[in-house]
Amino acid sequence: MKKTVTRLADGRELIYYDSRDDAVHDAVDLRPLGPVATSSEIRHDPLLGDSVAIASHRQARTYHPPADECPLCPSRDGRLSEIPDSAYDVAVFENRFPSLAGDSGRCEVVCFTSDHNASFADLGAERAALVLDAWTDRTAELAGLPQVEQVFAFENRGVEIGVTLGHPHGQIYAYPFVTPRSTLMLRSAEEHRARTGRNLFDDLVERERAEGGRVVLTGEHWLAFVPYAAHWPYEVHLYPTRRVPDLRELDDAARAEFPQVYLELLKRFDRIFGEGEPPTPYIAAWHQAPFRAAGRQDFALHLELFTVRRTSGKLKFLAGSESGMSVFINDVPPEAAAERLREVASE
Repeated sequence: MKKTVTRLADGRELIYYDSRDDAVHDAVDLRPLGPVATSSEIRHDPLLGDSVAIASHRQARTYHPPADECPLCPSRDGRLSEIPDSAYDVAVFENRFPSLAGDSGRCEVVCFTSDHNASFADLGAERAALVLDAWTDRTAELAGLPQVEQVFAFENRGVEIGVTLGHPHGQIYAYPFVTPRSTLMLRSAEEHRARTGRNLFDDLVERERAEGGRVVLTGEHWLAFVPYAAHWPYEVHLYPTRRVPDLRELDDAARAEFPQVYLELLKRFDRIFGEGEPPTPYIAAWHQAPFRAAGRQDFALHLELFTVRRTSGKLKFLAGSESGMSVFINDVPPEAAAERLREVASE
């Protein structure tokens, strides 16, 4: 992997990641951009104990531009974009409309490919490995910022999820606090350790492997399964078989096998609802251990992949019980979801 660091016209950082060592990125951002102005602030909710990012400047962010005005495509034929060069493999840059900024953290955009019409599942193993390298490198870099407590790399795919740019991309949020989901996981792991003397994540993975009915895909170094208490209609958790707290600690064997396993999962997601259906909307979320939290070494890195589509033409809405009380109601039994995801395996 070759890494090239540069700056956009308004001072934001841009990093190119290339598979070839001879790649050169020396194009200059010629846009007349003013300094980025953000109004982001973190407010603590005393009732729930969590934090909310207030970011009114995001109301002005780019919203469903036509393909020939996509800000994530390379700059070509006189049209200038967020990527000054005319081609790239993977590019990461600071978000122009960040939810978190300065002392409140940092938000970055990860462009998986310069091909506007592709999806992650189309990338191929070499490019998927390069994206994994980029996620890992950004985790390492952001971990060095004193205000950052946790790094969250994720992809939103599909208008049903709320995606406003069609170009294949993801995001990275560097939070100045430990997120509620991670706090709950750490608390559960601590309680499990006190009660049993064992690691909660190890026991969950072993249970899925032993029962077998919810396992979707088994590799030498990764295991994918629908969790016993899945919240979403189709939800898969992907764990490395050797427990590590974050992406930086994956070994070479797990890194080498990841593209094959992950691309297969994404292809299966696009087959869930049959031929002729639009691409399956999904969220792919890397859960990494907070950097300085107690119990960090008991945490297990894993990826959660899920869709809001519950059946053909119908979405799972977070209505009264889910939104009002955080109690999910799942219409698809996890065992049935796992069976379907096994049925649609690639040939």
